[in-house]
Amino acid sequence: MPELAGKHGLIVGVANKRSISWAVAQAAAAAGARLALTYPSERLEENVRELAAKLENPLILPCDVTSDQQIADLAASLDREFGGLDFFLHGAGFAPADALHNPFVDTSRESFRIALDVSAYSLVGLTRAVVPLMEKRGGGSVLTLTFIGSDRVYPNYNVMGVAKAALESSVRYLASDLGPKNIRVNAISAGAIKTLAASGIAGFSSILQVYRDRAPLRRGVDTSEVADAAVFLLSSASRAVTGEILMVDAGMHAIGL
Repeated sequence: MPELAGKHGLIVGVANKRSISWAVAQAAAAAGARLALTYPSERLEENVRELAAKLENPLILPCDVTSDQQIADLAASLDREFGGLDFFLHGAGFAPADALHNPFVDTSRESFRIALDVSAYSLVGLTRAVVPLMEKRGGGSVLTLTFIGSDRVYPNYNVMGVAKAALESSVRYLASDLGPKNIRVNAISAGAIKTLAASGIAGFSSILQVYRDRAPLRRGVDTSEVADAAVFLLSSASRAVTGEILMVDAGMHAIGL
């Protein structure tokens, strides 16, 4: 396992113990990193604090990713406590329930805006805020989480597929912008995993079964497998990798019929 000893990282997107972001936090901490975790609202603060208590000397901070002021406050707090930043995991994603339950053609303008703001633009806003912190360390690694619904139609994924497509395109443009600063930007496209976000997608259990029936490995993936890949991309072991969408999906992306 690549080492992150002495490194400082920011993890955004922890909701509960089943979150991919939480699995990454655990793996990064086990590899030696000190972490800052954020919570988006008072409703989720208790969950994040309870989980963070299992880490060594974590920093727990509020951050509603739709608020430029909260993003700026987050960066200032990281600068005061860490004096720089080595890596950032972006796991924020959200779409209103109506945009997942109704046909995509019925997506409202407001639901579309919210999904793209929270799930895609937040990567841009947060990355911009942490760039000066990474420059203090001579570079860094930015990683986000996506899903193949960005490229192919999955039942009831709807506007989140469009948001993930925007997110993946943002990865490439950010990688181009920030490469000269030695800041790498990548994404992991994880297979279907039963997270809190996935629970809002009707028929998700059927998608999980398709993975078990048709993926080359004849199974789905779990959060620990995604986390192991994430630690690789957050560490210097992947120092020549940027602008990449790494598939961690038991090979499902390679299958046609």
